[in-house]
Amino acid sequence: MVGTNGSLGSLTVLHEAAAQARTRGAELLVVLAWQPPGGGPGSRTACGPAVLADCRNAAAELLREVLGAFEEGRPRLRTGVTPVGQTVRSTPGVALVDAVRDSGDLLVVGTGSRGPLLRALRPSVVRYCVAHAPCPVLAVPPSPLQADLDTLHRRGARRLPSDAR
Repeated sequence: MVGTNGSLGSLTVLHEAAAQARTRGAELLVVLAWQPPGGGPGSRTACGPAVLADCRNAAAELLREVLGAFEEGRPRLRTGVTPVGQTVRSTPGVALVDAVRDSGDLLVVGTGSRGPLLRALRPSVVRYCVAHAPCPVLAVPPSPLQADLDTLHRRGARRLPSDAR
């Protein structure tokens, strides 16, 4: 089982999960968690049914795009695994832990690049999964190429030269 959010890093995690599923001869469940803007039904800013339907449809479309990108890369990787997608209305950590079927499953999540600002604003999905999952959790670090790409984006946004030498 693997969680995705549509980012480039989550596609890397999806490929690692596919390799693990192939090795174990297991099914690959891809979970995309979504939340409506403003919170759930008990919040003051809960949205109406039309907004919820739009959010659900947007999550399903994002999951189709992620699985499509995975399928495009598959011929080169020869994973031999067909992913099954599932969208869940929940926070990412809770959705992933709840999707675990038994203790023999393997939950694969990306660690992402978390600077001080992100740590302060959002809880860590990996930490939640490690603390609450009834199965082993494989945390996949971001690709070193992703860090280089992020640096280039930051330098470009600040209008700095690409080469820091």
